[in-house]
Amino acid sequence: MKKLLKLSIKSTKSKKNEIDNHEDFLDDEFLKDNNENSENFRQDKILPDLETDMPSRAWRRMSEKQTFKTVAPLNIHSPVKPDCLRFVCLSDTHSKLHVDDMSKFYVPPGDILLHAGDFTMKGRPLEIERFNEALGKLPHKKKIVIAGNHELSFDDSLFTEANCFGESIGTVERYLKTKGLKSVRGLLTNAIYLQDSMVTVCGINIYGSPWQPRFCDWAFNVIRGEEILQKWNWIPENVDILITHGPPVGHGDVTKAGINVGCVELLNTVQKRVKPKYHLFGHIHEGYGLTTDGETMFINASSCTKGYKLCNPPIIFDVPLPPGQSKDSLLESVELVYFSKEESSSKPVIGISQKDKDKKLLTLTQLKLTKTKTE
Repeated sequence: MKKLLKLSIKSTKSKKNEIDNHEDFLDDEFLKDNNENSENFRQDKILPDLETDMPSRAWRRMSEKQTFKTVAPLNIHSPVKPDCLRFVCLSDTHSKLHVDDMSKFYVPPGDILLHAGDFTMKGRPLEIERFNEALGKLPHKKKIVIAGNHELSFDDSLFTEANCFGESIGTVERYLKTKGLKSVRGLLTNAIYLQDSMVTVCGINIYGSPWQPRFCDWAFNVIRGEEILQKWNWIPENVDILITHGPPVGHGDVTKAGINVGCVELLNTVQKRVKPKYHLFGHIHEGYGLTTDGETMFINASSCTKGYKLCNPPIIFDVPLPPGQSKDSLLESVELVYFSKEESSSKPVIGISQKDKDKKLLTLTQLKLTKTKTE
């Protein structure tokens, strides 16, 4: 699948390098400078970086051997091609995307909408429902969403804490019970929700993960180094589009203070093992834009500015339909692949496909039993 993906992008100058046109992104000579990053070279095991707690320092060291180029996004008014899938990327809309204000923020048409988290301010049920209602008004055939650090109610470890997101747990549970739901995730009826899981649409594998390095103890926060690396080790290698809430170090991760805050282990996982063609994220509003290392296109699609003003345009990209695929399959139901969390963190874990409606996580033992019964 990955060899079929071809970027439809233009480029602009960066502080280090530039790409004259989108063909240069796939140029053989350009990729020869990244032998270790090439698709034929994959590192089985990623180790925590010794400077993981100092991302700016780590990036200065790593960037000396990195290819880094900034890229200009496609014009959001460009027509959708019949032989390509148009992906429309959003992130960090922070409860500002709702039906009352849809005319104030233009979301271009496309085939698949991707949202990299922080669609609310605190994950309150009303915020989720308003976002879900807005999704229902958009024309995209598939909408794929992950949570971010602001979706406090989506993090099971925080949901037990009284008033962690401004409402009592009892009130929320009673409200969910009236709707026949056990989790606030069920309020997202107009989207496919990914959390350490993968969905395949028209032959393209899309994996979503909400985790980020610890920041003020918000949702899905984990300690840098070994702990967060365990989360990235769940990502399988056959991913075409990776969605995480937080950025990798060096790409779309520079704050207003001018420091890097991205995850070192995430960049190592992306470049050395997973090697997706696209990596979508948000979280750092100031990092909005596109960059590339010649192998992966990194997209910070933060829709809000640092001051929480919803004004950064959605970012789009096109992927040619794989042979034998058509847009008709966008109307079909999809399968999710979940990954066990009980396996060792040293390597990716086996997954098993299930229908979207059956959102049961299987342990590795259950996976083995299932495979034995079906073989």
